[in-house]
Amino acid sequence: MALTPKQQRFVDEYLIDLNATQAAIRAGYSERNAGKIGPELLGKTGVSVAIAAAMKAREVRTEITQDMVLQRLWQIATADANDLVQYRRNCCRHCWGIDHFYQWTEAEFEAAKIEAAKKNNAEPTCEGGFGFDRLKAANTECPECKGEGKGSMHVQDTRNLKGGARLMYAGVKLGKDGLEVKMHDQMAALEKVARHLGMFKDRTELTGKDGAPLQLGPPVIQIMKYGDADPTE
Repeated sequence: MALTPKQQRFVDEYLIDLNATQAAIRAGYSERNAGKIGPELLGKTGVSVAIAAAMKAREVRTEITQDMVLQRLWQIATADANDLVQYRRNCCRHCWGIDHFYQWTEAEFEAAKIEAAKKNNAEPTCEGGFGFDRLKAANTECPECKGEGKGSMHVQDTRNLKGGARLMYAGVKLGKDGLEVKMHDQMAALEKVARHLGMFKDRTELTGKDGAPLQLGPPVIQIMKYGDADPTE
């Protein structure tokens, strides 16, 4: 079935953002009734066939298929945020020191001795020994931190991100509060996947005043006289 010029314009506009109402307005239909006309146009066989054909042609032209987009969304939705950014609780200085005294690295201890000598201060002591590793897990028996360790934020080297973490990563922003890691919305991606698979059924419920059941009046019959134009044409 051949489309009217206005219907073809609707098809072209619909492919831009898949918004039937806005496509109807841009195609020249009544803005007041576009919310009704848009869905009606999508229900017309000729229009729906034209849209499907145009989408298929676009897939071939761009080599981007719906399956590719769906797979990308699924990878974002199921990515593990810990592969991108982590909040860690590592050991404190006393966790693994001898008898839980303050633990140093050898380089730190030598630097502290030099600094003390410059200021004529007492030389630091090293009862806790050496070998401090800030990435080590907290000691649950530590009397200083009570096993809670020290909290810190760790961002992975974004050059090495793989899989879903790389797709979820949306850049960084350095602000007054420090480094902000931006990520694509995983729940939004999951919702798009679910809608694509038809898992959600949109439903509009109408209620009357104060939540009471809506009181419907007698049905209104619209009579189209012979020769009247179809508003969706």
